[in-house]
Amino acid sequence: MNTTNYKNTLITVAIDYTAPFAKTNIRAGTIGALQLELLLASPYLMTSDDLLFEVFALRGKISDADRPAAREKFFQKPQSCLRASPLVKSMGYGIHHDENEKIAAFPVESEEYKALLKNPDVKKTAGMRSKRV
Repeated sequence: MNTTNYKNTLITVAIDYTAPFAKTNIRAGTIGALQLELLLASPYLMTSDDLLFEVFALRGKISDADRPAAREKFFQKPQSCLRASPLVKSMGYGIHHDENEKIAAFPVESEEYKALLKNPDVKKTAGMRSKRV
């Protein structure tokens, strides 16, 4: 099975996200809105793989009974990691993976995000740009 999980890593807001604050007016039902809703409701309870599959399952209306087989099939092919998430590309949220690969999202202006950026023990990897250069 392929994985998108990181350990002790902050996926930073994309370099081309220039607003000083994270977006709050997010269109309901979008991938970014669902990811943010799930992460804010349960920080550090899901891995990146869990989040990506949960959003896929919600959008595809996959029943609880069908989820184990659907998850196995979903991860048979490589999936984009959260560096490509709308959260980091266009919404202004950084995503932190802890030592157990569990994730949480932090707005770019938050003290938590700033502290993670300054922490030399946390690896940093940039979110992908929204536009090609």
